[in-house]
Amino acid sequence: MPMNLIHRKFCSSEKWASMVAGVLPGWLAKHDLGDDVLEIGPGFGATTKVLLDVVPKLTVLEIDPASTELLRAKFGGHADVHEGSGAEMPFGENRFSAVVCFTMLHHVPTAELQDAIFAEAARVLRPGGRFCGTDSQLSFGFRLLHIGDTMNVVDADGLPARLEKAGFEHVKVKARPKQLVDFEAVKPGQR
Repeated sequence: MPMNLIHRKFCSSEKWASMVAGVLPGWLAKHDLGDDVLEIGPGFGATTKVLLDVVPKLTVLEIDPASTELLRAKFGGHADVHEGSGAEMPFGENRFSAVVCFTMLHHVPTAELQDAIFAEAARVLRPGGRFCGTDSQLSFGFRLLHIGDTMNVVDADGLPARLEKAGFEHVKVKARPKQLVDFEAVKPGQR
């Protein structure tokens, strides 16, 4: 979804990629992602680069055409890169062992589209598969970075009910106000 120039520069910077590379491996170590992972909305690919080091098979879905081409150029030999919306995924049911998304949900313009992403994640996951990720929480600096952007911050308190409505169980949400919300949910059934 639309990002202003400063935000695009920051998210495509080596500083951002370095920060992600320092933090994400520890977060990933806490989650059993299985053997076939889908990443929704990787943007410039800082998270994709880290995921490629820890998951056996990675598919990425990016809505922005320019970012999709960038991802294909950077990772096309190592990840299956698709252009499309997380609210209408071009994948069959029960395919992935895990679906992840990192700091992208706030770029989805409406709660209804976010809910469609949650429902699609449940659809494409295998029984017992995990949907997990992080998203940013509102702060003054975060708001400044998003001037002119699409910014629809996920309400951490309401997130468990939304994920359960999408078909998930064992929902865990941990909010760090003015920083991040971490979430994990499981599709019913056995892996």
